[in-house]
This record gives sequence, C-alpha cells and structure tokens, in this order.
Amino acid sequence: MSIFDVLTMLGGLCLFLFGMTLMGQALERRAGGRLRSLLGKMTTGRLAGFFTGLGVTAVIQSSSATTVMVVGFVNSGLMTLRQAINVIMGANVGTTVTAWLLSLGGISGDSIWVRLLKPTSFTPVLALVGIIFFTFCKDNKKKDTGTVLLGFATLMFGMETMSSAVGGLADVPAFRQLFITFQNPALGLLAGAVLTAIIQSSSASVGILQALAVTGQVSYGAAIPIIMGQNIGTCVTALLSSVGANKNAKRAAFVHLSFNVIGSVVLLTAYSIVRAIFAPAILGEAATLPGIAVIHTAFNLLCVAILMPMAPLLEKLALRVIHDAPAPEHETELDERLLASPALALGQCREVAMKMADRAVQALRGSLLAVTDYTPALAEQVRADEEATDHYEDILGTYLVKLSSQTLTAADSENATELLKVIGDFERIADHAVNIVESAEELQSKGLTLSEAAQADLKVLDAAVAEILDRSADAFRRGDAQAAAAVEPLEQVVDLLKEQLRTRHILRMREGKCSIEAGFVWADLLTDLERTSDHCSNIAGSVIDMSQHNLNIHETLRSGKLNNEEYDRRFREYARKYAVK
Repeated sequence: MSIFDVLTMLGGLCLFLFGMTLMGQALERRAGGRLRSLLGKMTTGRLAGFFTGLGVTAVIQSSSATTVMVVGFVNSGLMTLRQAINVIMGANVGTTVTAWLLSLGGISGDSIWVRLLKPTSFTPVLALVGIIFFTFCKDNKKKDTGTVLLGFATLMFGMETMSSAVGGLADVPAFRQLFITFQNPALGLLAGAVLTAIIQSSSASVGILQALAVTGQVSYGAAIPIIMGQNIGTCVTALLSSVGANKNAKRAAFVHLSFNVIGSVVLLTAYSIVRAIFAPAILGEAATLPGIAVIHTAFNLLCVAILMPMAPLLEKLALRVIHDAPAPEHETELDERLLASPALALGQCREVAMKMADRAVQALRGSLLAVTDYTPALAEQVRADEEATDHYEDILGTYLVKLSSQTLTAADSENATELLKVIGDFERIADHAVNIVESAEELQSKGLTLSEAAQADLKVLDAAVAEILDRSADAFRRGDAQAAAAVEPLEQVVDLLKEQLRTRHILRMREGKCSIEAGFVWADLLTDLERTSDHCSNIAGSVIDMSQHNLNIHETLRSGKLNNEEYDRRFREYARKYAVK
C-alpha cells in the first residue's frame, strides 16, 4: 500500500464523515416541527419512548445526536429521566440503519436489478437531483431535501473511495496480524471504543469497519468485539454534553453509559464463553458488509431485550451515583446543546416564554390588588416576578440571537422573530406592574386615599386590563389567532376608558372631591394600565402575524379594524361591559 493509497483513504474518510454530518443536519432541519412534535409526545410507556428514540435516530442518522437532544430535554425539564431511558434504548437500535444503508455497497451480481441497488449506480442520480434542488430551488425545504441527497451521495462516495484505497491492505501482513489481535475480546472492545470516542459516532465507526472489511482480513471474530466497543465509545458525546448541565441531565448521560457498558460486558462475556466452548467456525470467516450490519443490529436489540425490563434499576443506579444538589435561584432553562436542532431549540424557547408569560401575568394581577389591599409581602412578590421576567428576557434574547446564527427554515425564522417581539412585551408588562406597586406605596406613605368614585372607576379599568391580559397571554400560549383577534377591540376600549377616567378625575378635583397629590398618582396608574393594554395588543398582533406569515404588526392591527364587522361587534360588546357609571 503506497503513500498515495493512504492519502486517498484519508480523503475518502473525510468525505464519508462530512457526508454523514451534512445528511444528518439536513434531515433534522427537514423534519423540523414534526421532529419536535414527535419528541413532544413522550409518555412514560416503555415502548412509546423506545420507538420514539428509534424513529428519531433513524431520521437523523445519529444516536449521539439523539442522546444529546435527550440530555438537553432533561436539563430543560421537558423530559423526565424515566422517559429519557426509554428513548436512549430506542436510539441505540435506530443508529443501526446507517450500517444497513452502507451494506448496499456489498451487493454483487450481474442482474440489472441487482446492479441498480449498488450505490455506484444510483448515487450519481441522487447527486444530480440533489444539486438541482439545492442550486435552483428557493424553497428552504427543497434546498434541505437537496442537501440530504448530496450528503448521502458524498457519504457513499467517501465509502467507495475508502474501500478502494484499503484494498491493498489485504496483502500487508501487519494489517492481517492487527485484526488477528483484535480477535482477543478485550482488545477488540478497547479498539472499537477508542475509535468511536475519537470520531464521536458509532454509525461512522461501523462504516469504517465495513470499509476495512472489503479487504477480506476482518473476521467475524474480530468484528464482534469491535462493534461492542463502538457502543461504549459513542457515550463520550453524551458525557461531554452533560458537562455543566443539571443533575438529571448528568443522570441521563450516565444511563446512556451504563446501558452500553452493562450490555457490552454481559454480551461480551456470553460471546467469550461460546467462543471458548464451541469455537464456531464462522468466527474465522471474513466479515461482509451485510454481516457487520446484522451483528450491529443484533447486538443492540439484545442489549434492549436484556436491559429494558431493568430500566427502573438503571434509574435508581443513576439517582444513587449522582446525588441531588440545591438548584440555583434562577437556573438556566435553555440548553445550548439543542442549538444544532433549531426546531427543538425553538420549542424549548416557547416553553420558557410561557413561564415568562405566567410570571408577567402574576406580577400585574398582584400589582392591581396592591392598589386597594397593599401589603409589603404582596409588593415583594410583584418585584420578584418582575426580576424573573428580566431574567427570562435576558436568557431568551441571548439564546435566540445564538440560534439565529444557525441555518433556519422560514417557519423557524418566523417563530424566532415572534418570540423576540413577545418577550419584550411581557417584560414591559412586569415593569408596569412594579410602577403600579410604587404608586400604591406612594398612596400608603403619604396617607393619600382615592375617593369612592375614583375607586369605582379604577375597578372598571382594572377588570378590563385583567381581561385583555388573560386573553393575550392565552392566545400566545395556544398560538390561537382567532383568540388573539378579540384583543385589539378591547385595547381600543381601554384607550377610551383611560381618557374618560382622566376627565372624570379632573372634574372631581375641581369639585374638591379629590386632592391634587392623589391626582398625580391617579394619572400614573392610568398611564401604566393603558400601556399594559398596548403591550397585550402587541402580543396578540404577533400571534396573528405568525398565523398569516406576516411580520408587519402595525399593518396587521390596522387591517383588523377596517371594514371588519366582527371587530365592531366586539368593540361595542366591550364598551357596554366596561362602561363607567
């Protein structure tokens, strides 16, 4: 084997790894929201979690990527440790799909149908279709489809290049001796684990083993321990991803490691016993590409069969090894491990944004109560809620900016834009809640009171603002454009109500029924409540924009008022409901 063969082999390896990465990322983008929806349907049922992990891994062609997602989900509280165990088991089986695809290169025969199944026959066609989609289509989904095809073609071309380059190794005595050495179960296990730990992909390392098997020097006796070791080596990615994560995420990574280590040790022990007692002749035969795929699949299925009934014990082991620790006051709910999967990252962002919405609503409701029933504890709670919304806005804004550097589909880009708009409005609502509390404290500290008429007027405005707040927050949580459409007419009523209440209070001051100092506080309260309704209108407008794939919120709100009988009907209904007496 010459130096040129070595260079060709390295080039083929690089193309192989690049094609696998390119295809996996494009498949993940192409799956988009469906992948998020699939992972969102996690249940505690073993089979549901298992088949979900299998399906997702079969789609994105990487158990390491699926496990990293699982660690991120557990870290974010979107998945329990029990659910993660089932998904991890499914991911280990799903990753065997790659080996079956690569085994097509081992098909031989003179029949035209057999020859059409060989990658050298259909890969050029896929590459041609892929480059047409990628170059000439403007739609992101079609571009991703083209990238998938190009990635697959690159992967198969790299595999063919590697296989051709290593052909000369069949005549190298040292290479033959190396794989005789790997027939030692312990050494084979170690070799497979180290190789996979370096390239961080069991699918890729199995592909490399299949390429080397073309030389005819890789026996089944050597391939079996190496494949077992590859399953241990692939745990490195999940372990690295758990660094800096919370305890449950670390437990998920530990479960992944313990599942593969225990499975490998048990099956390697059984293999060694069978090898020592029966010495099957097949172990000395040269491994084929389909044969390696069979071993890879059988090994992972056996691991699942052995360990799935023991899932509760794996969970207890993880809990015992990794103890609980007090969580920080503001634990970061957003996991950067999911940035490589924009659809999943956005789903995580929306979950956190909903928590932010809940705190903003709670803050404003608490501030409304503080005006009439002030307590220091209530004021402290409102300020704590406002600090929480500040924290959420900070981490969400930073995370979404990082996410924007990824390749996003048009739908994902719209979702990110909507979230960036909405989190600013929720943060400002909480700010107005603190302003209202400060007005309540001013009334308390100066011994000021609002007249009964003013309190009655304020009660009407409070009720209107409370309703618009609930309607806008609920429309955002459900992504319901129809519910959002009911917000704008109520916002217009709040605007008119504010002006009406301001005029009524001026008249009361002229009549000496209310002090000027109380009038200043009154004006501040009206301003904060009216501006809160403005932010609710913005939130509802963003929800409508998303449903119409239009990011011009001002045009959305304006067009909703023109020649709209439903808008007029709702406006009249709200005006009657919140009329002052």
